[in-house]
This record gives sequence, structure tokens and C-alpha cells, in this order.
Amino acid sequence: MTVRPFQQLACPLDGEPLQCEGNTWTCSQAHSFDVAKQGYVNLLPVQNKRSRDPGDSKAMVTARQSFLANGYYQPLAEAVAQTVISGAAPSSELNCLDAGCGEGYYLRQLVAHEHENEHEHGGGRSAQTLNLLGLDISKWAVQSAARQHKEMSWVVGNNANLPVLPATLDWVLCLFGFPVYAEFLRVLKPGGRLLMADAGAEHLRELREIIYPVLKPARPSQNQVPDGFKLVATEQVMFSVLIPSAEQIGNLLMMTPHLYRASAEGRGKVEQLRELQLTVDVRLTVLQKTQ
Repeated sequence: MTVRPFQQLACPLDGEPLQCEGNTWTCSQAHSFDVAKQGYVNLLPVQNKRSRDPGDSKAMVTARQSFLANGYYQPLAEAVAQTVISGAAPSSELNCLDAGCGEGYYLRQLVAHEHENEHEHGGGRSAQTLNLLGLDISKWAVQSAARQHKEMSWVVGNNANLPVLPATLDWVLCLFGFPVYAEFLRVLKPGGRLLMADAGAEHLRELREIIYPVLKPARPSQNQVPDGFKLVATEQVMFSVLIPSAEQIGNLLMMTPHLYRASAEGRGKVEQLRELQLTVDVRLTVLQKTQ
């Protein structure tokens, strides 16, 4: 298997193709974007920011990186990788975007999954090429991702205005993120696929029962397929995991929306925990572009 950075980027100001020369991406209108020393490029224009420092904070990124590095979500990462790779021919070339990539965990696990497949099959899948792009609105997340894996493209950007040329992607991943279906349609090839991960009814139930006096009813799953897509498959990934330390329980809380929704009392209860048996319940949905 060969892993390469996805190169078919578009200028966020005019949509023109970007070309990389040295450490600078430029378009035909002379807009230029420098590659940072960590290896990523910022393609989020100031006018598209809703705040000075949008997205996850540096502390949230550090917490998520530490938590995920311990393998607590490994079964989910395996399911995501298997979904992306399972239908691809051994000699195929796949262009894949993780839209809302955070610190790059799921793309790195996709590569690790394929390396493991090669080892098990004696290198029989080695002709496959993955052209990978991770995008997030948080510069702290993208900096962390770029430091950890140099063979992918890493971009600070926005799902509402993806700096990607039209019809260039085989897969878009939107894992616990904010889908912008019109943009995903634009950048996917005809027949390209969108993989979404959303929290199921039991997801982190034990944590939520500690934080909140009363649990809200689970939101019903979205049955309406967005225009331009058809439903291909759904899968429930559900497993139990032991979080064995107060530090990692704190990291889990910091990387979820519950950090901001919980009362001071609820957060205080979590801080007293020394271990937590936790249910992970995630719904994977695969949609295919119909045009």
C-alpha cells in the first residue's frame, strides 16, 4: 500500500486549483498560502471565521489525543477502516477526506489497518494507493495531526466551504462532525460515498448518568436521506470499555460536548471517579452520491 497526500486542493477565495511549489500553495489569481513548519496549510480565510480561534481548543485536542492513543475507541476505528477499504479493489486508488479530522486518529488508524492487512496477506494488497486529506477548523487539531503523520495532507478549513476541487473524492468521512451535504456532494465523485458516525442511544450512558440529574430521551436516527444521496448501509458499533484512571476519565469529558453542558455539580462528581466502565454506541451510516 502507498499513502500519499491528497493534492487536488482549491483556493478558498475563488475556487481555482491550487498548485504547490516549495512551501507555498498558489492559484492562478496569485492568492498564496504558506505551509506551516508543522506541515499543514491554513485555507480558512479570516472572513470565514466565526471567532478568532474557532474549533477545539489546544486543551481539548491534547485530551482527545491522549484518550484515543490508549485504544479505547479502537473497535470503532477498525469498523470505519473496514467500511472504507472493504469494497475497494486491491490495486485501486482512493481519495479520502476526513472532514473534521481532529488530531487525525481515524486517518492514522485507516493506514494502520491497511498495513495490518498487508502483513496478514503477505503484501498482496500492496498495489493499493490511499490519497488522504484531513481537514479541521481547529488549527490546534491540525497542528497535532500534521506532527504525527507526514504522508497526508493536513488543512485548516471549514466544512461549509471545503477547499477541494469538485468531484475529486471517493470518500468523505464525517465522524461526530457537522455534515454539510451540499459541499460533500460537490467534492465527491459520481458514486462517491459519505461515511458518518453519530452517537447512538446508549453512547457514554454511564458518564451521562453521573453528570445529569435526568437523561434526555435519545434523538431518533435521521431517516430522511439528504437530496443527491442514497442510503447504502447502516451499522451499529457497540462495545464496553474500562477507563482505568481519573486522568483519562477527565480527558474523555473534555473531548465531548458534555464538558460544556454539565453543571458544576456534575463535573465535580466526574472528578471523583477513579475508573469507569463505559458503553460506546455509535451508528455508522454510508450514503452514496447518486449523480
